[in-house]
Amino acid sequence: MSTAQTTVDPKEIAKFEAMAAEWWDLEGKFKPLHMLNPTRLDYITRQIASEYDRDLCTDAPFDGLRILDIGCGGGLLCEPMARLGATIVGADAAAGNIPVAQVHAEQSGLEIDYRHTTAEDMAADGEQFDVVLNMEVVEHVADPLSYLTACHDLLKPSGLHICSTINRNPKSFGMAIIGAEFIMRWLPKGTHEWNKFITPDELFELLQKAGLTPVDRKGFRFDFLGWSWSISDSDLSVNYVTASVKPA
Repeated sequence: MSTAQTTVDPKEIAKFEAMAAEWWDLEGKFKPLHMLNPTRLDYITRQIASEYDRDLCTDAPFDGLRILDIGCGGGLLCEPMARLGATIVGADAAAGNIPVAQVHAEQSGLEIDYRHTTAEDMAADGEQFDVVLNMEVVEHVADPLSYLTACHDLLKPSGLHICSTINRNPKSFGMAIIGAEFIMRWLPKGTHEWNKFITPDELFELLQKAGLTPVDRKGFRFDFLGWSWSISDSDLSVNYVTASVKPA
């Protein structure tokens, strides 16, 4: 394997290594992701189906597509992608996440290629994918532009890149840090650093500098009354997601 310059932040990796065993605990430290996951999947599957003209009502709509989930954690996105027929690679810089993901995939009867590696090393090795999923990762890396450039290099021409992160404003500080970490205690204190959050306009600019063409952005909105997530066309004030393509 080639060794490329990395954007991995060791302090960020250590945070997630400490929580690795809890990935599939619905009431554990990753409860917020389990709650958000159906909404993330709704956006992801619709974007992939639209880009590649796939019918989500068929048994294996993503058959023939090679998908990378970078920063895969315990496999919360990899497993649904595998069930939809994709050839899926899950990569994570936190070594402790990989055996957790592998064991759960085996228990679920799924074939998923999990790897302890980085986007930069995979790009240096010439790996290419139809889709790169980059969910809740960019706010944890040391150099977002270099990291997104590696994601660009991992895509085939006309490939699809889906990236979600957290906006940077007073509301996101109140909800993603004060609310989630201190009041609700959904996440350990210190999981997020507000100054590493990225606004939608900043992310679009970074994607363009990385060589990608942004085509969509939506918000992930949490309804406290219904205690549920939904996709919003207009509310990108806290969690949001983008879609971009690599030029042919």
